[in-house]
Amino acid sequence: MAVKVLGAWPSPYAMRARMALNLKSVDYEYVEEDLTNKGELLLTSNPVYKKVPVLIHDDKSICESMIIVSYIDEVWTDGPSLLPSDPHERAVARFWAHYVDDKWLPALVEMAKAQTDEAKAEATEKVLEGLKHFEEAFEKCSKGKPFFNGENIGYLDVAIGCYLGAIKMLELMMGGFKLLNEDKTPLLAAWAERFCSSEAVKGVIPEAERLLELAKARSAPQPAH
Repeated sequence: MAVKVLGAWPSPYAMRARMALNLKSVDYEYVEEDLTNKGELLLTSNPVYKKVPVLIHDDKSICESMIIVSYIDEVWTDGPSLLPSDPHERAVARFWAHYVDDKWLPALVEMAKAQTDEAKAEATEKVLEGLKHFEEAFEKCSKGKPFFNGENIGYLDVAIGCYLGAIKMLELMMGGFKLLNEDKTPLLAAWAERFCSSEAVKGVIPEAERLLELAKARSAPQPAH
């Protein structure tokens, strides 16, 4: 079965697709897209949003990162299940995954783009509030085990874990201020270390320094043409 992922290295959404395939030990071809000059395959594979990631499986396209993660879980059943078997636990995982992108990510973006101390402080408070929610969710979902999904990395781990590079980048931008604080969110801080040490994740999350360089380049004034 031919499997291909269209992505971009800084995209946390593309990271999700790659992590899920790695967790299932699926061989795939990764295609790095230039998002300033999108390739024809991306435009035809995702004609509605024209965004990464796109999973191409046997010439069929699947779009949107968490839909892709669910699809991978359903198609490749040999590896560890990414979603809990219990219907209520599955619903809870999906709830928090939606919260991550719908409510928490905008605060993360606000924090990175804030131009004043007041705006940065307000956005930082929202980010920290979200991390407290994740700490509580981890305690309930993990039931004392290493990951949100239990013994193995799963759907919600991937949904949140793809942003760990961005968190580390923001910590660098803030002179070493710890967002993932061992005192305030000890369970989440320990989880983040375990997650980033996984073979399925290594090499997928970029270094914080590389993300910071990209952020600086994007915010720099562009030369006049």
